[in-house]
Amino acid sequence: MDEEAVREYVAEAQSVIEASPQMDEANTKAAVLRDFIELLGWAVPTNTQLEYSVKAFGKTYRVDYALVLEGTPVAFIEAKGVDTPLSEKHRDQLAAYLKNEDVNWGILTNGEEYEFYRRRVVDSKVTVNALADARLRTLPERVSILRAFTKDAIQTGDSEKIATRINELKRARETLETEKERLALEVADLLTDSVSDVVAAPAESQAKEMIDGLVREIGREIDRDGEPPSAVEVDTGEAKSDALAANGGSGEQPFDTSGRYVIRIYDGDDAIAAVSDRTQSKAMVEVADYLIEFHGLADRIDVPWVPSRNKAIINDEPEWADADPVYKELVDGYHVDTKLSKRAKKREIERMAIECGVTVEFDGDW
Repeated sequence: MDEEAVREYVAEAQSVIEASPQMDEANTKAAVLRDFIELLGWAVPTNTQLEYSVKAFGKTYRVDYALVLEGTPVAFIEAKGVDTPLSEKHRDQLAAYLKNEDVNWGILTNGEEYEFYRRRVVDSKVTVNALADARLRTLPERVSILRAFTKDAIQTGDSEKIATRINELKRARETLETEKERLALEVADLLTDSVSDVVAAPAESQAKEMIDGLVREIGREIDRDGEPPSAVEVDTGEAKSDALAANGGSGEQPFDTSGRYVIRIYDGDDAIAAVSDRTQSKAMVEVADYLIEFHGLADRIDVPWVPSRNKAIINDEPEWADADPVYKELVDGYHVDTKLSKRAKKREIERMAIECGVTVEFDGDW
């Protein structure tokens, strides 16, 4: 599998979905997901069984696709229609299928959203863990996780290697993000002991920059083909400052992933910032504030901004907020409508990002 093949699939799938944005499950499977299965190197019906019988919750169900090697299912794909957002119920359903049928690999998708799962048995304890998730448009950036679900990778055992490395990288990134202050202080202390007290302050600052660079590099490596870079290039801050100046922003861009709902901001392949909060609405406020402050969102749109419906998503009239408390206050006197479903919030955040020439990726409980 290569990135170009993935891009071709994405372009074709996007064209189909744009023409029929409310496709039901049957049409989504026929028009979009059959090509996805073939992209992974599986063929219907040669090594793919449709409507495969499985046991779950004390009943018999049918998983949409069972990917089969030597007569044994090795992966399940549970499909929903483009018109159906993925839910916890769907995730629990797939997890039960994997556990009960001793199948290690699973994909949940509605053609627009893709979630990848791995079943593991450790000390007799069976768990199903999320490996990754992606939007259709970001699949070319997730070639490594796609490769783990190809027929060749599962057959040769490379899937386990890819998944294990991805999990190790994710744990490393989480440790760097959550322990940043402590690690930076330890590096500064080491340099202070070895050199002089005068380097303490700049050493700690530079250590934080180094950790931020490592976090970005690990993120890129997770999305690549699993090949580590020849050397880690640490952003010293100069490139970041140039990017800020070009976009009209100033100061240090945020990189907060501590909240329940995380939104990462990308400039091309580079993760340049992240915001998060404990609720979807507050996370939406955080990313809107960020895009206004650092990328001039308010100057790039007509306010009131009504991108898709009669009610403005962003407004600058206080009476909007007074009349409807779901309009949350932003910087510079603007307000944002947060009375949206999770899917709609993500859609409007993506539209804001597009206006600013950047992309976003949703993490955490999104």
